[in-house]
Amino acid sequence: MQQVLHYFTQYKVNYKNEILSGLTVALALIPEAVAFSIIAGVPPLVGLYAAFMMGLVTSVLGGRPGMISGATGAVAVVLVALAKTHGVEYIFATVILAGLLQVLAGVLRLGKFIRLVPHSVMFGFVNGLAIIIFLSQLVQFQAVGADGALHWLTGTALLTMAGLVGLTIAIIVLLPRLTKVVPASLTAILVVSALVIGLGINTKTVGDIASIQGGFPPFHIPSVPFTLGTLGLIFPYAAIVAGVGLIESLLTLNLIDEITETRGRSNKECVAQGTANILSGLFSGMGGCAMIGQSLINISSGARARLSGVVASIMLLVFIMFGASLIEQVPMAALTGLMIMVSVGTFEWASLKTFGKMPVSDLIVMILVTLITVVLHNLALAVLIGVVIAALVFAWENARRIRARKHLDEAGVKHYEIFGPLFFGSVQAFAEKFDVADDPTEVIIDFAESRVTDMSAIEALNKLTERYHRLGKTVHLRHLSPDCRHLLQRADSLIDVNILEDPTYHVAGADLMY
Repeated sequence: MQQVLHYFTQYKVNYKNEILSGLTVALALIPEAVAFSIIAGVPPLVGLYAAFMMGLVTSVLGGRPGMISGATGAVAVVLVALAKTHGVEYIFATVILAGLLQVLAGVLRLGKFIRLVPHSVMFGFVNGLAIIIFLSQLVQFQAVGADGALHWLTGTALLTMAGLVGLTIAIIVLLPRLTKVVPASLTAILVVSALVIGLGINTKTVGDIASIQGGFPPFHIPSVPFTLGTLGLIFPYAAIVAGVGLIESLLTLNLIDEITETRGRSNKECVAQGTANILSGLFSGMGGCAMIGQSLINISSGARARLSGVVASIMLLVFIMFGASLIEQVPMAALTGLMIMVSVGTFEWASLKTFGKMPVSDLIVMILVTLITVVLHNLALAVLIGVVIAALVFAWENARRIRARKHLDEAGVKHYEIFGPLFFGSVQAFAEKFDVADDPTEVIIDFAESRVTDMSAIEALNKLTERYHRLGKTVHLRHLSPDCRHLLQRADSLIDVNILEDPTYHVAGADLMY
């Protein structure tokens, strides 16, 4: 029993903050879960069940205490086409398969690759997400007109909505200056709700979006044919859901790590996300991933341990089963004000100070990732494009750094001392450093200040030694690692390696050949 308690309280725990923060998060989960269900084209309870299952499992098993998972828009956008063409049963099957892929990613320890995401991409991702959160709240200032289309609120309805949102924001901003005994977010929701219910103010409530009344999530094996045809149909969707979910979850994990100055475990989070999606699919949920907005609400409310996520999930289920009539009276203005403050807190305002100080390439990457995130609402694509561009810029910059110092020794041997990394981007510049036709019969190429990093570099060395060999000249390659010497099979008769001074490092791709 003590080991179980230690698992949930391994960080210094403020139980009051954990419980109250979990309650706040539970309230904030409801409208988004319902909204994402509508986006995906499934019943609201499917999104709510996913929020419960994802939140509970990842809170217990996840690699980042304090992070909240649930039904998300990124996953909903992927599943909407499948829901329209094949129905909700195929959604359940897809989510289960996506979960299996995520567990496999965790077992194979692929979560470490999130470290390859540059800081400029992180800035762009976070800023884009903050803008999306803010823009998504504007729909609450609209209402369906007689023509069935959305129109902006006017008159009393607009003033009421704006006033309640403003009151919510004011409480969240000002209350911490007076007291931190209770979370400002929860206080704002309770005060505004009491005001609306007590005075009978006519405004949009959670119940106006959809009913959240339901029971315990039913165990349900997806009613789909277990055939290769079904697998071929759902696999592309499952792969995208798995990828999007892991990218968003691991980026959120990194963000929470920075805020709390602690270190999460990415591979453990991959396994937890996968397990949660498998169980979500088996218990009638649409699946999901980490939610940056709710995670920031949780962290800003003082939560740091697993307990807050468990409380949020259980309270969400309690609301669904027993408290729907009360929760449906909560005004959307209170939740809108809360999410607007989340968007303000999410935005990396420090990134605006980097203009003129960061390299132009980093600024371009940051802005591009932000724009793609906002315009396409595709977080995975935005991050992928940002990483690719940043990698290409890095490769280009390093390709320009390779140079060679040349001299003849007393014995008439030509020496080339190579500086800078030799890789796919620099092989052409490397080849241009050599005057093969006019060099003496013996040449030494010294890699003491260089590093051979990939198979393109190995091939470049092979071609260079062959050019010298055709002219009857001998080349000595010095200070190459054992990996390089082993791979240079076609030039092994010409290689003279100083083994005693060889550095020890591995060539990318060597394990693929041997």
